[in-house]
Amino acid sequence: MSIQGISNDRAAGTLELALEGGETRRLSHAGLRARCHCADCKALRRRGEELQVDNSIRLIDIVPVGAYGVQLVFSDGHDRGIYPWRLLESLEPSIPETPIP
Repeated sequence: MSIQGISNDRAAGTLELALEGGETRRLSHAGLRARCHCADCKALRRRGEELQVDNSIRLIDIVPVGAYGVQLVFSDGHDRGIYPWRLLESLEPSIPETPIP
């Protein structure tokens, strides 16, 4: 399955992927932020720590990274994670969100 289009619904807090064959997948902004693949976030997960993400976080920009994927910029200022197309294609529509206690 390949991604044919991508759009950001800030009001709903979702990133919408248009997939081959007409399927649409919606991924939550908070869930995407929790799945960041930058070195710092990966190191945090390797140590067994959970990234605390507020469910009100929003995706404010989508920057293409060649044919590889996109860099997602979040309202908390985090902009270091690159999300490869393959990763986005593999994520389930309802990524579990990690509420802040």
